[in-house]
Amino acid sequence: MALPGKAAMLLSFDVAPEATGEHDDWHTHEHMPERLSIPGFMRGSRWVALSGAPRYFVMYEVAELGVLDSAAYLERLNNPTAWTTKMMAHYRGMTRGLCRVSDSFGLGIGQAALLLHFTPTSGKATVVHEWLTHQLLPDLASRPGLASAHLFEAALTPRMTGEQSIRGMDATVGWALVVTGYRPETVTSISEHEFSSERFAEHHAAHGRVRGIYRMEYSLTDRELHRPR
Repeated sequence: MALPGKAAMLLSFDVAPEATGEHDDWHTHEHMPERLSIPGFMRGSRWVALSGAPRYFVMYEVAELGVLDSAAYLERLNNPTAWTTKMMAHYRGMTRGLCRVSDSFGLGIGQAALLLHFTPTSGKATVVHEWLTHQLLPDLASRPGLASAHLFEAALTPRMTGEQSIRGMDATVGWALVVTGYRPETVTSISEHEFSSERFAEHHAAHGRVRGIYRMEYSLTDRELHRPR
């Protein structure tokens, strides 16, 4: 199993063009280390779109779902630093999902990823889940060029916090897929074929507004942050 925890937070967003450079510095040197210092946060990764939208995809993997509603996490959300306060004003179109890991296949995380939000047709959630976890996803992780495939389902409603009040109301995530690989062209190919809108419609699901091919830009684990010096 490629993901170390039972839950994850999936973030998708744009940043005002004039602020992307400072955003990446802040996110690398302050924000992600701050998040990974919270008990239960295990790994964070920031990705940038090669194609599709929005520009950024961030994934925080956590030990269990309760971490994303813990007092320690909410304390940070309601008491943003001065730099965080400045950067949150530049966020655009945030989608934020507090999700359980429904299933996970493969080992490791490739440097290219497909991110896809989708929604099962009413009454067809079990059918869609069966198709993905028993037919489509298990085979992907062993294909040349690919490394892992993960299915997420929203399981908590995000609270309104100090950070969110700065950037505006976040959109939510229903279901999401993340497939990673070491060959971007292979990840792109499965997006166009196995994960096409027509294929999903045949299996009683519809694509959401978030869909893109991403490259990993930065990652950090809690072990790196807390290792002895």
